[in-house]
Amino acid sequence: MTQDAEQPFDPGKLRASDDDRAAVAQTLQTAMEEGRLTPTEFQERLDTLYRTKTLRELEPLTWDLPGHRDLVPPGPAPVGPAPADAMAAAQPAGSGMARVGGTPTSSVAIGIMSGATRAGNWVVPAQFSAVAIMGGVDIDLTKARFAQSQVTITAVAIMGGVDIVVPDDVTVIVNGIGFMGSFEDNARVQGTPGGPVVRINGVALMGGVDVHRPKGRGRVSLEK
Repeated sequence: MTQDAEQPFDPGKLRASDDDRAAVAQTLQTAMEEGRLTPTEFQERLDTLYRTKTLRELEPLTWDLPGHRDLVPPGPAPVGPAPADAMAAAQPAGSGMARVGGTPTSSVAIGIMSGATRAGNWVVPAQFSAVAIMGGVDIDLTKARFAQSQVTITAVAIMGGVDIVVPDDVTVIVNGIGFMGSFEDNARVQGTPGGPVVRINGVALMGGVDVHRPKGRGRVSLEK
């Protein structure tokens, strides 16, 4: 099959090599040995691994695992109008869209009898997971950018805690379940119109998830 000469080159359609598959298989094996994947999940991903043909099909198998590496090489610089993400990045800081755009730098934070932190200048992917099991996870979005205009954070706290700090210019929608624990929305932030939207869901089992604005800042209620 040949690619239409008029279509731009898509590096994601490059064929995966045996070395690419071997590297992904090793990452999956390590994840199962560490308890990040169940044997069933490991086998399912392994089955998918050997059915893949392109780098774009192969890359998502490890997105939520430590050791993930990007397989799709960057394409040539676009000619013509700038893409939406680049245009958003060029917007004034108060426009709301100034936070949208960029390559995700992390897709998961896990604290198992320990702690994990995501803060500073980082890019939140479309789907991010925060898992605290008898430990703690701190997520600070005050200086973050967002890969898309709407992102979802799944927070799971089991006998542990997840603390999520949200800035003023981001709209936050919280839908979580507390079971013998608490899943609290202490932010109620209506962000800049047209700006990023962060959806936070998940569960707190004998633990706690707290979504709030930076400490020492006044609250802005959505209620009139």
